[in-house]
Amino acid sequence: MSATRARPPAPPRVGFVSLGCPKALVDSEEILTHLRAEGYAIAPTYEGAELVVVNTCGFIDSAVAESLDAIGEALAENGKVIVTGCLGAKDGGAFVREAHPKVLAVTGPQATAEVMDAVHAHLPRPHDPFTDLVPPQGVRLTPKHYAYVKISEGCNHRCTFCIIPSMRGDLVSRPIGEVLAEARNLLKAGVREILVISQDTSAYGVDVRHRTGFVDGRPVKTHMTELVRELDRLARGHGAWVRLHYVYPYPHVDDVIELMADDVSAGGVVPYLDVPFQHASPRILKLMKRPAAPERVLERVRAWRKAKPDLAIRSTFITGFPGETEADFEELLQFLQAAELDRVGAFAYSPVEGAAANALPGPVDPDVREARRARFMERQAAISAERLAAKVGRTLDVLVDSIESSGRSKSRHAVAIARTAGDAPEIDGVVRIENGGTLAPGSFARVTVVASDAHDLDARLAPA
Repeated sequence: MSATRARPPAPPRVGFVSLGCPKALVDSEEILTHLRAEGYAIAPTYEGAELVVVNTCGFIDSAVAESLDAIGEALAENGKVIVTGCLGAKDGGAFVREAHPKVLAVTGPQATAEVMDAVHAHLPRPHDPFTDLVPPQGVRLTPKHYAYVKISEGCNHRCTFCIIPSMRGDLVSRPIGEVLAEARNLLKAGVREILVISQDTSAYGVDVRHRTGFVDGRPVKTHMTELVRELDRLARGHGAWVRLHYVYPYPHVDDVIELMADDVSAGGVVPYLDVPFQHASPRILKLMKRPAAPERVLERVRAWRKAKPDLAIRSTFITGFPGETEADFEELLQFLQAAELDRVGAFAYSPVEGAAANALPGPVDPDVREARRARFMERQAAISAERLAAKVGRTLDVLVDSIESSGRSKSRHAVAIARTAGDAPEIDGVVRIENGGTLAPGSFARVTVVASDAHDLDARLAPA
């Protein structure tokens, strides 16, 4: 009689809910990678999980409400919940525990070790290296063809509307060799676009005085410009894109602009900048504790576009900040018209608990805040429509994200959803390729733009 091999027990299953910004998403990916490395399975539903981790956001009131609702839902559906993320840092965890006293543990952001300790306490699982396999790029929550790479944590700015430094601390830059090793692993795994994120990408290396690190045995300074140069070299070697987010307009950004690709079909750093301007009234900018020279900003924008005519600029703004008058708001609208930014988001001011701006005089009525946001976005929609209309008739390189269901598998008549080099995933516009059904997500294509609206483009595959 031959002995039969006993089937190993099923690994314990952990559910995961990830909320908030891309920086929180990277925290989630790190926790998931550690869970998988230790042999835990990731459950897709509450019912299939033995406990649930909820990574929260606590930046604005709506995010706080969403996070508390998510914790409550996880408790109701599963009963065993570990809370992490920015909301977990509020009042040392007391805020979450007061709302949901039954949670198993509460940690703040960047707390992988603490989360794993909590998981071990409530769902132990010894590591089995023969069965627990983790890909070299780690566990990702994004589609296979793009990934976020976080180059630093925290922020040295003290903007009066923001509480991120109190949650995530001051700037801490990752070693440049570590960042580039992660990027290399992602590219080797088939990632076609790397999105660089942080609280302040331009300040990379400031905390370590731009000390020299080592990349493949070569000395390289821990500096934004050198990092971008190295990422560009890596990406071109794989025909992939690199996109820069959260870039403050420091002087060395001019040097970074020069490194951006003129021909994105060969890969490299794409001509795209995500720059959070926030406002354009010098008086309001000073109240925000932001750089207060909008005329210089306009000069920089024009110089950047002269150097890179295809540069796409995204920014975010706040309307209804305490003390904002109608005259201040009109200055903002005039700046918007003059800058002709490609992509813009706006938030009506939200009095986040703990933000210094809450103590400023002259709070703006909530209805006025929202009305100004609507007027602002209406003005931007017209600007965006005009800039996108100028692309009609042009042939562009795009990255395919998905194929819309058409009822016929691989039908050439199905619509592919793609993005230009000027569009970041999930926050910017898309390109609808009318005859793109034979394309694959994660592939690049060359298309001719045939129509546009205020946000998106319609296109057809260009002749080979």
